[in-house]
Amino acid sequence: MTERLSVMARIADVMREPVSGLKRAESCALIIFGASGDLTRRKLMPALFHLLKHGLLSDELTVVGVARESYDHASYRDVVKRALQEFSGPDFDAKLWDRFGRRLFYLTGDFTAPATYAGLQALLRSAEVSMPAGCGLLFYLAIPPSVYPGVIDQLSATGIAPRVVDVKQRPWVRIIIEKPFGHSLESGQALNKVVRRAFAEHQVYRIDHYLGKETVQNLLVFRFANSIFEPIWNRHHVHHVQITAAESVGVERRGGYYEEAGVVRDMFQNHLLQLLTLTAMEPPVAFTADAVRDEKVKVLHAIRPITASETHEYAVRGQYGPGAIGGKPVPGYRQEPGVAPDSPTPTYAAMRFMVDNWRWHGVPFYLRSAKRLPRRATEIAIQFQRPPHVLFSASQMESNILAIRVQPDEGIALRFDVKVPGVEVRTVSVDMDFTYSEAFGGGIYEAYETLLLDAMIGEATLFTRADEVETAWTVVDPIIEYWEHKRPEHFPNYAAGSWGPDVADEFIARMGCRWREP
Repeated sequence: MTERLSVMARIADVMREPVSGLKRAESCALIIFGASGDLTRRKLMPALFHLLKHGLLSDELTVVGVARESYDHASYRDVVKRALQEFSGPDFDAKLWDRFGRRLFYLTGDFTAPATYAGLQALLRSAEVSMPAGCGLLFYLAIPPSVYPGVIDQLSATGIAPRVVDVKQRPWVRIIIEKPFGHSLESGQALNKVVRRAFAEHQVYRIDHYLGKETVQNLLVFRFANSIFEPIWNRHHVHHVQITAAESVGVERRGGYYEEAGVVRDMFQNHLLQLLTLTAMEPPVAFTADAVRDEKVKVLHAIRPITASETHEYAVRGQYGPGAIGGKPVPGYRQEPGVAPDSPTPTYAAMRFMVDNWRWHGVPFYLRSAKRLPRRATEIAIQFQRPPHVLFSASQMESNILAIRVQPDEGIALRFDVKVPGVEVRTVSVDMDFTYSEAFGGGIYEAYETLLLDAMIGEATLFTRADEVETAWTVVDPIIEYWEHKRPEHFPNYAAGSWGPDVADEFIARMGCRWREP
């Protein structure tokens, strides 16, 4: 107990220490296309409000929302105020709102109409907005991916968002592009061409909100700042890795989108492959954006290609049927609004990837994601090899596991065996557990807060690069194409509220493994 109090005291001391070189955004204008959508209301506006409360944004920050809905400045401010009261919780403060609200503006317009961009240009130059000299411009595309090319072309053609070759040039111009970045390798490459015509790569911030989560960022610190784990982070000591992103919700109101995307495009090409690269990458030469992203791309290139004829050996799929979540009945996927009654779209996928490099040769990486599982949880679990010679009863011993919890209860747990007190030699597995909330209290920044601030200060480490996006598509495209041409005959094959189809358990059992329940 005394040691635990000592550790907590050290953490408290660190939290009280002044931070040298604290990241703080300079004056800029944030222009949000899709300003009336759920992403803006639920995530972006609360993130900006929280950052402003903690002194990380300039009081001269200007926010301009662009959308089709007919608001003026005052009515849009009312919309945002209600959203902040609903989604920012105890962070809402009337005096802070006065500071934030007066720098909030709105423009009604069609994203494809040149008149919208003429109006935006006029608004940004108006005395009403009154931006300070040298103010940077940050454009956020919180809109359907089908509209990305048109908006990017218009921003470039009108000169609102000029191409800036020199990364040090001021005032700066940057653009944040939401996922999905393309629908396939071909469409991802086509979108990258559109982006490259308008912007230099250093201006482009392809956002994946998983990379803004505290535990995901901590994975790099955990690996490369602690010498105890680096010597065993390889094929000699790791049996396999499981990366799980479980969701208890169904497709909700996104049936139309999900019919087009499916679980692989929605979760694997971006979130799960990002977690794999951070787990498997080599130490970068420096903690800089390009150094980190170079190592991530190397991992993607090292993933063994999967051909159509091999898909059944490396991947399985499923679709949820009716069931119960939290004791309440829920419909199957095919009964959801906007979903075809005979839909072949997978809502569950499990894949085995082999990273064919020196460190990981022979170690399977199992990636799994699904809708309507028993609980919401994302974790990376490193399962270590069993001892080469077991001295104690094997039936009582489990493999050592290092579990990195990404959400919802951010933390790290290490499972190992100890002797049960008594005259007999009996063992039991116990967890040594660290949680962010217990150690640091409620001071964890939400993912969008971290990523918005990074984009404003020009820190691109947690954003994906063009070659990273395209290489990720090369990994999953063959599986997507094979499944789209081979219609499943067994859907639905798992009940909502279960941990997935039986075929997934059989799939991982082939390698002598079993799924964890995070």
